[in-house]
Amino acid sequence: MTQVLKARAGKITEEMEAVARAEGYEPEFIRERVADGRIVIPRNKNRKPFRYCGIGEGMRVKVNALIGTSSNRDDMALEARKLKAAQDAGCDSFMDLSTGSSIDAMRRQTLDLADVAVGCTTIYQAGQEAIDKYGSVVEMRPNEILDIIEKQAAEGMDFMAVHCAFNNVVLKTMQTTGRVTWVVSRGGAFITGWMLHNQKENPLYEHFDRILEIMKAHDVTLSVGDAIRPGATADSMDGAQIQGLLVQGDLAKKAQAAGVQVMIEGPGHVPLNHVETTMRLEKRLCNNAPYFILGTLATDVAPGYDNITGAIGGAFAGSCGADFLCYLTPAEHLGLPLEEDVRIGVVTTKMAAHIADVARGHKGAIAREEEMARARVAGDIDRQIKVALSPDRLIAATKGNGHGGHLCVSCGADCAVQEAAKYFGIA
Repeated sequence: MTQVLKARAGKITEEMEAVARAEGYEPEFIRERVADGRIVIPRNKNRKPFRYCGIGEGMRVKVNALIGTSSNRDDMALEARKLKAAQDAGCDSFMDLSTGSSIDAMRRQTLDLADVAVGCTTIYQAGQEAIDKYGSVVEMRPNEILDIIEKQAAEGMDFMAVHCAFNNVVLKTMQTTGRVTWVVSRGGAFITGWMLHNQKENPLYEHFDRILEIMKAHDVTLSVGDAIRPGATADSMDGAQIQGLLVQGDLAKKAQAAGVQVMIEGPGHVPLNHVETTMRLEKRLCNNAPYFILGTLATDVAPGYDNITGAIGGAFAGSCGADFLCYLTPAEHLGLPLEEDVRIGVVTTKMAAHIADVARGHKGAIAREEEMARARVAGDIDRQIKVALSPDRLIAATKGNGHGGHLCVSCGADCAVQEAAKYFGIA
Protein backbone atom coordinates (compact mmCIF):
# COMPACT_ATOMS: atom_id res chain seq x y z
CA MET A 1 0.00 0.00 0.00
CA THR A 2 1.36 3.44 -0.94
CA GLN A 3 1.91 6.35 1.45
CA VAL A 4 -1.18 8.02 0.00
CA LEU A 5 -3.44 5.03 0.50
CA LYS A 6 -2.17 4.47 4.05
CA ALA A 7 -2.81 8.13 4.81
CA ARG A 8 -6.33 7.91 3.41
CA ALA A 9 -6.94 4.86 5.59
CA GLY A 10 -5.97 6.93 8.63
CA LYS A 11 -2.58 5.29 9.17
CA ILE A 12 0.41 7.38 10.25
CA THR A 13 3.58 5.82 8.84
CA GLU A 14 7.20 5.91 9.97
CA GLU A 15 7.90 8.40 7.18
CA MET A 16 5.09 10.72 8.25
CA GLU A 17 6.27 10.63 11.85
CA ALA A 18 9.85 11.45 10.80
CA VAL A 19 8.69 14.40 8.68
CA ALA A 20 6.46 15.66 11.50
CA ARG A 21 9.41 15.66 13.92
CA ALA A 22 11.68 17.41 11.44
CA GLU A 23 9.12 20.08 10.58
CA GLY A 24 7.66 20.66 14.05
CA TYR A 25 4.11 19.45 13.36
CA GLU A 26 1.84 16.82 14.77
CA PRO A 27 1.86 13.63 12.65
CA GLU A 28 -1.83 14.09 11.85
CA PHE A 29 -1.04 17.36 10.06
CA ILE A 30 1.29 15.45 7.74
CA ARG A 31 -1.10 12.54 7.25
CA GLU A 32 -3.98 14.77 6.17
CA ARG A 33 -1.89 16.52 3.54
CA VAL A 34 -0.30 13.35 2.21
CA ALA A 35 -3.82 11.92 1.89
CA ASP A 36 -5.04 14.77 -0.32
CA GLY A 37 -1.81 15.25 -2.29
CA ARG A 38 -0.60 18.54 -0.82
CA ILE A 39 2.53 16.88 0.67
CA VAL A 40 4.68 14.10 -0.79
CA ILE A 41 7.35 12.08 1.02
CA PRO A 42 9.59 10.48 -1.63
CA ARG A 43 10.50 7.00 -0.41
CA ASN A 44 10.58 3.84 -2.54
CA LYS A 45 9.38 0.83 -0.56
CA ASN A 46 12.40 -1.14 -1.85
CA ARG A 47 14.91 1.22 -0.27
CA LYS A 48 16.29 1.20 3.26
CA PRO A 49 15.33 4.08 5.60
CA PHE A 50 17.16 7.37 5.14
CA ARG A 51 16.70 11.05 5.97
CA TYR A 52 13.12 11.63 4.80
CA CYS A 53 11.87 14.99 3.60
CA GLY A 54 8.33 16.21 3.25
CA ILE A 55 7.70 18.41 0.22
CA GLY A 56 4.65 20.64 -0.05
CA GLU A 57 2.21 22.74 1.93
CA GLY A 58 3.53 23.92 5.30
CA MET A 59 6.92 22.26 4.82
CA ARG A 60 10.28 23.97 4.61
CA VAL A 61 11.18 24.65 0.99
CA LYS A 62 13.47 21.78 0.00
CA VAL A 63 16.63 21.76 -2.16
CA ASN A 64 17.53 19.24 -4.85
CA ALA A 65 21.03 18.68 -6.27
CA LEU A 66 21.96 17.17 -9.63
CA ILE A 67 24.76 14.74 -10.40
CA GLY A 68 25.47 12.37 -13.28
CA THR A 69 27.88 11.18 -15.91
CA SER A 70 27.84 12.15 -19.58
CA SER A 71 29.64 11.12 -22.75
CA ASN A 72 32.06 14.00 -22.16
CA ARG A 73 32.75 13.24 -18.49
CA ASP A 74 32.14 9.60 -17.61
CA ASP A 75 33.76 9.42 -14.18
CA MET A 76 31.77 7.65 -11.45
CA ALA A 77 34.38 8.44 -8.80
CA LEU A 78 33.97 12.16 -9.51
CA GLU A 79 30.19 11.83 -9.23
CA ALA A 80 30.60 10.10 -5.86
CA ARG A 81 32.66 13.06 -4.64
CA LYS A 82 30.06 15.50 -5.97
CA LEU A 83 27.33 13.57 -4.17
CA LYS A 84 29.26 13.83 -0.92
CA ALA A 85 29.89 17.55 -1.46
CA ALA A 86 26.18 18.20 -2.04
CA GLN A 87 25.11 16.07 0.90
CA ASP A 88 27.68 17.71 3.22
CA ALA A 89 26.34 21.11 2.11
CA GLY A 90 22.84 20.08 3.19
CA CYS A 91 20.80 19.13 0.11
CA ASP A 92 17.49 17.34 0.71
CA SER A 93 17.63 15.08 -2.36
CA PHE A 94 19.60 14.16 -5.48
CA MET A 95 18.69 13.49 -9.06
CA ASP A 96 21.00 11.21 -11.03
CA LEU A 97 20.91 12.45 -14.63
CA SER A 98 23.57 10.08 -15.99
CA THR A 99 23.91 9.45 -19.71
CA GLY A 100 27.41 7.92 -19.64
CA SER A 101 28.43 4.37 -20.43
CA SER A 102 27.28 2.74 -17.16
CA ILE A 103 23.92 4.27 -16.28
CA ASP A 104 22.75 1.27 -14.26
CA ALA A 105 25.99 1.13 -12.26
CA MET A 106 25.88 4.86 -11.64
CA ARG A 107 22.31 4.65 -10.36
CA ARG A 108 23.22 1.82 -7.98
CA GLN A 109 26.21 3.81 -6.71
CA THR A 110 24.02 6.85 -6.05
CA LEU A 111 21.43 4.79 -4.19
CA ASP A 112 24.16 3.15 -2.10
CA LEU A 113 25.87 6.41 -1.15
CA ALA A 114 22.94 8.77 -0.66
CA ASP A 115 21.36 9.34 2.73
CA VAL A 116 18.53 11.38 1.19
CA ALA A 117 15.84 10.80 -1.43
CA VAL A 118 17.13 9.95 -4.92
CA GLY A 119 15.43 10.67 -8.23
CA CYS A 120 16.16 10.27 -11.92
CA THR A 121 14.87 11.33 -15.32
CA THR A 122 13.66 8.13 -16.93
CA ILE A 123 13.85 9.11 -20.60
CA TYR A 124 17.62 9.77 -20.41
CA GLN A 125 18.44 6.07 -20.14
CA ALA A 126 15.83 5.11 -22.72
CA GLY A 127 17.27 7.63 -25.17
CA GLN A 128 20.86 6.57 -24.58
CA GLU A 129 20.05 2.89 -25.01
CA ALA A 130 18.20 3.65 -28.25
CA ILE A 131 21.31 5.42 -29.55
CA ASP A 132 23.44 2.42 -28.61
CA LYS A 133 21.01 -0.14 -30.09
CA TYR A 134 19.51 1.61 -33.06
CA GLY A 135 21.71 4.62 -33.72
CA SER A 136 19.17 7.32 -32.83
CA VAL A 137 16.93 8.58 -30.04
CA VAL A 138 13.96 8.64 -32.42
CA GLU A 139 14.13 4.84 -32.66
CA MET A 140 13.12 4.35 -29.01
CA ARG A 141 10.56 1.56 -28.59
CA PRO A 142 7.62 2.36 -26.26
CA ASN A 143 7.75 -1.06 -24.58
CA GLU A 144 11.47 -0.62 -23.90
CA ILE A 145 10.88 2.81 -22.34
CA LEU A 146 8.30 1.29 -19.99
CA ASP A 147 10.66 -1.58 -19.16
CA ILE A 148 13.35 0.92 -18.15
CA ILE A 149 10.89 2.83 -15.95
CA GLU A 150 9.95 -0.43 -14.24
CA LYS A 151 13.61 -1.40 -13.74
CA GLN A 152 14.49 1.98 -12.22
CA ALA A 153 11.49 1.84 -9.90
CA ALA A 154 12.28 -1.72 -8.78
CA GLU A 155 15.88 -0.74 -8.00
CA GLY A 156 14.75 1.86 -5.49
CA MET A 157 14.33 5.30 -7.07
CA ASP A 158 12.34 7.47 -4.66
CA PHE A 159 11.03 9.91 -7.26
CA MET A 160 11.14 9.82 -11.04
CA ALA A 161 10.72 12.61 -13.57
CA VAL A 162 8.58 11.35 -16.44
CA HIS A 163 7.90 13.64 -19.41
CA CYS A 164 4.32 12.49 -19.77
CA ALA A 165 2.57 15.88 -19.95
CA PHE A 166 3.74 16.58 -23.50
CA ASN A 167 1.25 15.51 -26.17
CA ASN A 168 0.34 16.36 -29.76
CA VAL A 169 -1.90 19.24 -28.68
CA VAL A 170 0.95 20.84 -26.74
CA LEU A 171 3.35 20.21 -29.62
CA LYS A 172 1.03 21.94 -32.11
CA THR A 173 0.59 24.86 -29.74
CA MET A 174 4.36 25.22 -29.42
CA GLN A 175 4.79 25.16 -33.19
CA THR A 176 2.52 28.22 -33.50
CA THR A 177 3.98 30.34 -30.69
CA GLY A 178 7.24 31.42 -32.33
CA ARG A 179 9.40 30.62 -29.34
CA VAL A 180 12.92 31.95 -28.98
CA THR A 181 14.35 28.75 -27.48
CA TRP A 182 11.81 26.08 -28.49
CA VAL A 183 12.79 23.07 -26.32
CA VAL A 184 15.59 23.27 -23.74
CA SER A 185 14.61 20.23 -21.69
CA ARG A 186 16.83 17.33 -22.73
CA GLY A 187 14.08 14.82 -22.05
CA GLY A 188 11.64 17.09 -23.83
CA ALA A 189 13.92 17.22 -26.86
CA PHE A 190 14.10 13.40 -26.95
CA ILE A 191 10.31 13.14 -26.89
CA THR A 192 9.79 15.98 -29.40
CA GLY A 193 12.18 14.38 -31.88
CA TRP A 194 10.51 10.99 -31.43
CA MET A 195 7.01 12.37 -31.96
CA LEU A 196 7.91 14.38 -35.05
CA HIS A 197 9.91 11.53 -36.60
CA ASN A 198 7.32 8.82 -35.92
CA GLN A 199 4.22 11.03 -36.31
CA LYS A 200 2.77 9.44 -33.18
CA GLU A 201 1.59 10.46 -29.73
CA ASN A 202 4.10 10.72 -26.89
CA PRO A 203 4.28 7.13 -25.55
CA LEU A 204 4.69 8.43 -21.99
CA TYR A 205 1.36 10.25 -22.32
CA GLU A 206 -0.31 7.42 -24.20
CA HIS A 207 0.74 4.79 -21.63
CA PHE A 208 0.25 6.96 -18.55
CA ASP A 209 -1.99 4.37 -16.85
CA ARG A 210 0.81 1.80 -17.08
CA ILE A 211 3.27 4.32 -15.61
CA LEU A 212 0.91 4.88 -12.68
CA GLU A 213 0.75 1.12 -12.09
CA ILE A 214 4.57 1.01 -11.87
CA MET A 215 4.76 4.03 -9.55
CA LYS A 216 2.07 2.57 -7.32
CA ALA A 217 3.66 -0.89 -7.14
CA HIS A 218 6.90 0.53 -5.72
CA ASP A 219 5.50 3.68 -4.04
CA VAL A 220 7.60 5.96 -6.23
CA THR A 221 6.73 9.66 -6.22
CA LEU A 222 5.92 10.74 -9.77
CA SER A 223 7.43 14.05 -10.88
CA VAL A 224 5.47 15.15 -13.93
CA GLY A 225 8.25 16.48 -16.16
CA ASP A 226 8.02 19.87 -17.82
CA ALA A 227 9.14 18.97 -21.33
CA ILE A 228 8.61 22.45 -22.74
CA ARG A 229 9.60 24.71 -19.88
CA PRO A 230 10.72 28.15 -21.11
CA GLY A 231 14.44 28.29 -21.74
CA ALA A 232 14.44 32.08 -21.97
CA THR A 233 12.53 34.76 -20.10
CA ALA A 234 11.09 35.81 -23.48
CA ASP A 235 9.19 32.48 -23.64
CA SER A 236 7.73 32.62 -20.14
CA MET A 237 3.96 32.08 -19.92
CA ASP A 238 3.52 31.57 -23.64
CA GLY A 239 0.70 29.43 -25.01
CA ALA A 240 2.75 26.23 -25.06
CA GLN A 241 3.73 26.54 -21.41
CA ILE A 242 0.12 27.16 -20.34
CA GLN A 243 -1.17 24.29 -22.50
CA GLY A 244 1.45 21.99 -20.98
CA LEU A 245 0.44 23.05 -17.49
CA LEU A 246 -3.18 22.16 -18.26
CA VAL A 247 -2.06 18.66 -19.24
CA GLN A 248 0.10 18.41 -16.12
CA GLY A 249 -2.98 19.25 -14.08
CA ASP A 250 -5.06 16.51 -15.68
CA LEU A 251 -2.32 13.93 -15.10
CA ALA A 252 -1.72 15.07 -11.52
CA LYS A 253 -5.39 14.51 -10.69
CA LYS A 254 -5.27 11.04 -12.26
CA ALA A 255 -2.18 10.16 -10.24
CA GLN A 256 -3.75 11.39 -7.00
CA ALA A 257 -6.94 9.43 -7.70
CA ALA A 258 -4.84 6.30 -8.26
CA GLY A 259 -3.07 6.67 -4.91
CA VAL A 260 0.27 7.75 -6.39
CA GLN A 261 2.27 10.58 -4.83
CA VAL A 262 2.80 13.28 -7.45
CA MET A 263 4.56 16.61 -7.82
CA ILE A 264 4.82 18.96 -10.77
CA GLU A 265 8.02 20.14 -12.44
CA GLY A 266 7.99 23.82 -13.22
CA PRO A 267 9.49 26.41 -15.51
CA GLY A 268 13.14 27.32 -15.70
CA HIS A 269 13.49 30.90 -17.02
CA VAL A 270 10.84 33.20 -15.55
CA PRO A 271 11.05 36.98 -15.09
CA LEU A 272 10.08 38.07 -11.60
CA ASN A 273 6.85 39.73 -12.77
CA HIS A 274 5.61 36.31 -14.00
CA VAL A 275 6.57 34.26 -10.96
CA GLU A 276 3.52 34.73 -8.72
CA THR A 277 1.05 34.10 -11.54
CA THR A 278 2.92 30.96 -12.58
CA MET A 279 2.91 29.58 -9.03
CA ARG A 280 -0.79 30.30 -8.55
CA LEU A 281 -1.68 28.67 -11.87
CA GLU A 282 0.15 25.48 -10.96
CA LYS A 283 -1.55 25.19 -7.59
CA ARG A 284 -4.96 25.90 -9.08
CA LEU A 285 -4.66 23.61 -12.11
CA CYS A 286 -2.77 20.76 -10.43
CA ASN A 287 -4.97 20.32 -7.36
CA ASN A 288 -2.35 21.83 -5.01
CA ALA A 289 0.29 19.22 -5.86
CA PRO A 290 3.80 20.28 -4.70
CA TYR A 291 5.69 22.41 -7.25
CA PHE A 292 9.25 21.37 -8.13
CA ILE A 293 10.99 24.42 -9.61
CA LEU A 294 13.91 24.10 -12.01
CA GLY A 295 15.69 27.31 -11.01
CA THR A 296 14.04 29.76 -11.28
CA LEU A 297 16.35 31.80 -13.52
CA ALA A 298 15.26 35.41 -13.23
CA THR A 299 17.50 36.62 -16.07
CA ASP A 300 19.26 35.12 -19.09
CA VAL A 301 22.31 37.39 -19.19
CA ALA A 302 24.47 36.23 -16.26
CA PRO A 303 26.34 33.07 -17.39
CA GLY A 304 28.79 31.98 -14.74
CA TYR A 305 26.56 33.40 -11.99
CA ASP A 306 23.38 31.44 -12.54
CA ASN A 307 23.54 30.10 -9.00
CA ILE A 308 22.80 33.70 -7.98
CA THR A 309 20.12 34.40 -10.60
CA GLY A 310 18.52 31.07 -9.71
CA ALA A 311 18.58 31.90 -6.01
CA ILE A 312 16.90 35.25 -6.63
CA GLY A 313 14.16 33.64 -8.68
CA GLY A 314 13.93 30.63 -6.38
CA ALA A 315 13.50 32.75 -3.25
CA PHE A 316 10.65 34.68 -4.85
CA ALA A 317 9.08 31.54 -6.31
CA GLY A 318 9.26 29.86 -2.91
CA SER A 319 7.62 32.84 -1.25
CA CYS A 320 4.78 32.56 -3.79
CA GLY A 321 4.18 28.83 -3.31
CA ALA A 322 6.98 26.75 -4.87
CA ASP A 323 7.86 23.83 -2.61
CA PHE A 324 11.04 22.28 -4.02
CA LEU A 325 13.98 24.11 -5.64
CA CYS A 326 16.38 22.39 -8.00
CA TYR A 327 19.77 24.01 -7.55
CA LEU A 328 21.78 25.84 -10.16
CA THR A 329 25.56 25.98 -10.01
CA PRO A 330 28.03 28.55 -11.39
CA ALA A 331 28.64 26.04 -14.21
CA GLU A 332 25.08 26.32 -15.56
CA HIS A 333 25.21 27.09 -19.31
CA LEU A 334 29.01 26.61 -19.21
CA GLY A 335 29.62 22.91 -18.64
CA LEU A 336 29.27 20.10 -16.14
CA PRO A 337 29.82 21.13 -12.51
CA LEU A 338 32.71 19.98 -10.34
CA GLU A 339 32.68 19.43 -6.57
CA GLU A 340 33.05 23.11 -5.65
CA ASP A 341 30.34 24.12 -8.13
CA VAL A 342 28.02 21.59 -6.52
CA ARG A 343 28.77 22.86 -3.02
CA ILE A 344 28.15 26.48 -4.06
CA GLY A 345 24.95 25.48 -5.84
CA VAL A 346 23.53 23.77 -2.75
CA VAL A 347 24.56 26.60 -0.40
CA THR A 348 23.06 29.39 -2.52
CA THR A 349 19.85 27.44 -3.13
CA LYS A 350 19.54 26.69 0.60
CA MET A 351 19.74 30.43 1.19
CA ALA A 352 16.95 30.97 -1.34
CA ALA A 353 14.83 28.29 0.33
CA HIS A 354 15.35 29.82 3.77
CA ILE A 355 14.48 33.31 2.52
CA ALA A 356 11.27 31.84 1.08
CA ASP A 357 10.52 30.07 4.36
CA VAL A 358 10.80 33.36 6.26
CA ALA A 359 8.48 35.04 3.77
CA ARG A 360 5.98 32.17 4.12
CA GLY A 361 6.00 32.55 7.91
CA HIS A 362 7.57 29.18 8.69
CA LYS A 363 8.02 29.19 12.47
CA GLY A 364 11.34 27.37 12.42
CA ALA A 365 12.86 29.76 9.88
CA ILE A 366 11.67 32.83 11.77
CA ALA A 367 13.02 31.43 15.05
CA ARG A 368 16.38 30.84 13.37
CA GLU A 369 16.49 34.45 12.19
CA GLU A 370 15.83 35.72 15.71
CA GLU A 371 18.41 33.37 17.22
CA MET A 372 21.10 34.73 14.88
CA ALA A 373 20.17 38.32 15.73
CA ARG A 374 20.35 37.62 19.47
CA ALA A 375 23.65 35.78 19.07
CA ARG A 376 25.11 38.83 17.33
CA VAL A 377 23.91 41.18 20.05
CA ALA A 378 25.41 38.87 22.67
CA GLY A 379 28.65 38.47 20.76
CA ASP A 380 28.18 34.70 20.87
CA ILE A 381 30.28 33.49 17.94
CA ASP A 382 29.72 29.81 18.69
CA ARG A 383 25.95 30.26 18.52
CA GLN A 384 26.26 32.25 15.29
CA ILE A 385 28.24 29.38 13.78
CA LYS A 386 25.59 26.91 14.91
CA VAL A 387 22.72 28.93 13.43
CA ALA A 388 24.37 29.92 10.12
CA LEU A 389 23.10 28.14 7.01
CA SER A 390 26.68 27.65 5.82
CA PRO A 391 29.15 28.57 8.57
CA ASP A 392 32.43 27.97 6.72
CA ARG A 393 33.23 31.64 6.08
CA LEU A 394 32.13 32.62 9.57
CA ILE A 395 34.45 30.00 11.03
CA ALA A 396 37.32 31.20 8.86
CA ALA A 397 36.71 34.82 9.90
CA THR A 398 37.05 33.97 13.60
CA LYS A 399 40.67 32.92 13.19
CA GLY A 400 43.02 35.62 14.45
CA ASN A 401 40.18 38.04 15.17
CA GLY A 402 41.23 40.57 17.76
CA HIS A 403 37.87 42.04 18.75
CA GLY A 404 36.59 39.27 20.97
CA GLY A 405 32.87 38.69 20.68
CA HIS A 406 32.17 40.29 17.31
CA LEU A 407 33.61 40.21 13.83
CA CYS A 408 32.60 43.50 12.21
CA VAL A 409 35.78 45.41 11.32
CA SER A 410 33.89 48.59 10.44
CA CYS A 411 33.40 49.57 14.09
CA GLY A 412 36.59 48.09 15.47
CA ALA A 413 36.30 47.36 19.19
CA ASP A 414 33.28 49.69 19.53
CA CYS A 415 30.55 47.53 18.06
CA ALA A 416 27.42 49.64 17.51
CA VAL A 417 25.05 46.76 18.26
CA GLN A 418 26.79 45.80 21.46
CA GLU A 419 27.19 49.38 22.68
CA ALA A 420 23.49 50.08 22.14
CA ALA A 421 22.61 46.84 23.91
CA LYS A 422 24.38 48.06 27.05
CA TYR A 423 22.17 51.13 27.26
CA PHE A 424 19.00 49.15 26.66
CA GLY A 425 20.00 46.68 29.33
CA ILE A 426 20.18 43.66 27.06
CA ALA A 427 23.95 43.19 26.76
